Amino acid sequence: MTKICIFGAGSIGGYLAACLSKTNIDLSLIARGPHKKAIEENGLTLIKEGRSENFKLKVTDDPKTLGVQDYIFISVKAHAISNIVDSLKNIIGEKTSIISAVNGLPWWYFYKANTGTNLDNHHIDSVDPEGKIWKHLDPAKAIGCVVYPAAEITEPGVIKHNGGERFTLGEPDGSKSERLKLIAELLIAGGLKAPQKSNLRDEIWIKLWGNCSFNIISALYDKTLDEIGNDPELLKIVRKLMEECQQIGEKIGVKFNVSIDHRINAAISIKGHKPSTTQDLHAKRPLEIDPIIGSLIEIGNKVNIKTENLKSEYEKLKTKAENLGLYKRSKIIDQITK
Repeated sequence: MTKICIFGAGSIGGYLAACLSKTNIDLSLIARGPHKKAIEENGLTLIKEGRSENFKLKVTDDPKTLGVQDYIFISVKAHAISNIVDSLKNIIGEKTSIISAVNGLPWWYFYKANTGTNLDNHHIDSVDPEGKIWKHLDPAKAIGCVVYPAAEITEPGVIKHNGGERFTLGEPDGSKSERLKLIAELLIAGGLKAPQKSNLRDEIWIKLWGNCSFNIISALYDKTLDEIGNDPELLKIVRKLMEECQQIGEKIGVKFNVSIDHRINAAISIKGHKPSTTQDLHAKRPLEIDPIIGSLIEIGNKVNIKTENLKSEYEKLKTKAENLGLYKRSKIIDQITK
């Protein structure tokens, strides 16, 4: 029986666990605090399309009790992955595959990337300071994932699904492997959509395009997506951020198959939604600023693309988060994003 562990029982990790629990696998969930206690005592409750369903799941805060896994989904915030590397070692074996279901550029991004630049087969410091994740997890174990569902924890042990069922998957080298096929089939069996892409990096950037602009502006001004769409000045900043993001992506071989206008219109058509960065701000959770926007500035610096607008909004958000105790400056990252 396939053994799957979901490390992080937040909104996405919990939703994923609820879906995968409907399949014939050995599923474990790693959680902590009140959320873990609630799942342990009462099960995980998923509210979707107005219906509530409860799932009894194996949950622990100690990975050592689980043994080696076939697949590990990492669904903690991207900036927190380096903090759990040592814990992950206990459940990683020779054939374990690791899927990071997070926002921003993934830690393995330049593994077998073939961009023709000196970034190939190197880590990104703003995502993976000093390459700790790269060294200890091994990018050869990585399967790429772009996460589309929107969900939130409404109270410990309760997750509300707000829309979206797609987890797009792909191998870093674009191949159609057996391990990719198996995990896609399991996600589909759990009621999710799991397309397998040979050019996943393009899709990573289409999502990043929105994250580096709407997420940042929403967090700075506490606006919903449609409110940003109704504010010409904020929309002008969003467009500038997206333009710089596109220039960087195209410099390393990314193909943007939709226009900036299309991407903007898709975002502002969503009524009343504040992106994850703003949700984290309200919940007083540390912000994943560097994987979303610091990574772009770092790459831009290395490929000689100017990122004046990205740097400006990045500094504003870091300062706001720092003043609220939700961001701690790193000398390494400050140096590479100047």
